[in-house]
Amino acid sequence: MPFPHISEAQRLARLSAPTGPVRMVLDTDTYNEIDDQFALVWALLSPEKLTTEAIYAAPFHNARSDGPRDGMERSYDEIYRLLQRRPGVYDGPVLRGSAAFMQAAD
Repeated sequence: MPFPHISEAQRLARLSAPTGPVRMVLDTDTYNEIDDQFALVWALLSPEKLTTEAIYAAPFHNARSDGPRDGMERSYDEIYRLLQRRPGVYDGPVLRGSAAFMQAAD
């Protein structure tokens, strides 16, 4: 699939730094490692930089989970635990993500 053609001016405009808060969706395996907990809290406490539109729990599988689905569910629960510590900071959707890892295309 070829990339669509855009002009040089359009390309430069897309590369310029945003002037206000960036709208984002956070896809996170929050229960997996502590770094995602910090990232989530920082994002929610930085409304001048980011507008969090939704939070998705991502799958993971390691010694802390029984498989990708279990890892995703643990992350989903962890997101809510973090949100309960700071009521009113975020009222957007928290969604379950994929229950399995994506497979490589042929």
